[in-house]
Amino acid sequence: MSDLKGTQLGAPAPESSNGNLRHPPARREPRNQNPVRRFCRAVSTFRTGSPMLQDRYVEVKRLPDHAGEEVTVAGWVETTRVHGKVAFVVVRDGTGLVQCVLLGKDLDEATWETGTTGLTQESTVEITGTVKLDDRAPGGAEVKVSALRLLQQAEAYPIQPKEHGVEFLMDNRHLWLRSSQQRAALRVRSEVMQAIHDFFYDRGFTRVDTPILTGAIGESAGTLFSTDYFGDTAYLAQTGQLYVEAGCPAFRKVYCFGPTFRAEKSKTRRHLTEFWMVEPEVAFADSDDNMRLQEEFVSYLVERALDRCAEELEVLERDTSTLERVRPPFPRMSYTEAVELLQAKGSDIEWGRDLGGADETILADENELPVFIYNYPSQAKAFYMKENPDDPRTVLCNDLLAPEGYGEIIGGSQREDDLARLEARIREEELPAEAYDWYLDLRRYGSFIHSGFGLGVERTVGWITGRPHVRELIPFPRLMNRLTP
Repeated sequence: MSDLKGTQLGAPAPESSNGNLRHPPARREPRNQNPVRRFCRAVSTFRTGSPMLQDRYVEVKRLPDHAGEEVTVAGWVETTRVHGKVAFVVVRDGTGLVQCVLLGKDLDEATWETGTTGLTQESTVEITGTVKLDDRAPGGAEVKVSALRLLQQAEAYPIQPKEHGVEFLMDNRHLWLRSSQQRAALRVRSEVMQAIHDFFYDRGFTRVDTPILTGAIGESAGTLFSTDYFGDTAYLAQTGQLYVEAGCPAFRKVYCFGPTFRAEKSKTRRHLTEFWMVEPEVAFADSDDNMRLQEEFVSYLVERALDRCAEELEVLERDTSTLERVRPPFPRMSYTEAVELLQAKGSDIEWGRDLGGADETILADENELPVFIYNYPSQAKAFYMKENPDDPRTVLCNDLLAPEGYGEIIGGSQREDDLARLEARIREEELPAEAYDWYLDLRRYGSFIHSGFGLGVERTVGWITGRPHVRELIPFPRLMNRLTP
């Protein structure tokens, strides 16, 4: 930075007779008139001066660390109860719930009146009081109130403690998020998403962010959302896989993680039109390596949820005994074996057709662990999957089916590394060759064996939490018939 001392900002510095910059004698300015000094003082005040607003409050989850101390918490009223001269107010602050106890004999009339008659559900409050440990209280502590401030009195809250229809709750999703089971489910989702990053980071993967707008089709053309792109047609990405394949020669082990889109006209409990998917890709890994990585990955996510979300799973009334048994290796069954088993159980499936949801449920019910179904017919799978050298009718791929009726949570495959075969598959699928020319470059310049998979976050978290529908496992679900809120 140039020396600004003695020179007004925005004004030219004076020159000497020979044209060089000349500095006038330094003159002392009042501190509050120098903009640089004012900025530095503001930064200093921010760092060391008055505490920030949030520092005034103790998070509810940390109350047990303040036993016997007077603290202030801020949050939203969940429930109130009054018994004579004792009142109980349960407050949620986003980190937990705390029961606040008001004793009429210890409070002034105005505070008692506010605490007993002025607190509607979801009103915003600031409460000061002494922390008392109590194993019976939510979070292990309660607050004996000495002062209460009503920050905002909420209007009549739409979601009352009674039965509501699904459509009503979805119309009020922005408010439904506050309910105990929805909070618990989304906390598990958050933990699983963090675990995903941790798993791959610890194993040396590099994250590669892939485009949401693309000209290349990764899956069925019939499930694309299209949009105008400056006169051309672009699509919302069904997958980032083609792009993470490009990252493999640069980083060997890569993954992408983000929203993906499928225009499937499906209303099942397993489907969303916008969902989150993590897609790793590994160089010099075949289909068997790929399945081993998948079972290690899924086991890690389940273990992480059990370890760090025990309270949330209890709120959701999840029977965790089945989750506790999730350990590698997972059972494996070829597609051909799966069809034979389904036919023996009365299914009308024929060899060559993809498995439907009912078929997946039957197969998964045969096992307590997730089960791999591998080597599907090529006609039922995407163009980029590696031809099976032992049976050219099939490709080296797998689906991983979760137990308890949750169906496919992973789809993966070894990728076709032979340029001529890949070109032939693109022609068979009648895909626009020009859109994939860059993808074919990956086979022209240093082709190699590689594999990868995609795991759907909402289905996986649905299975871990035991929730009945994936719409509860994403904050604002996008369904075939829902675009709001």
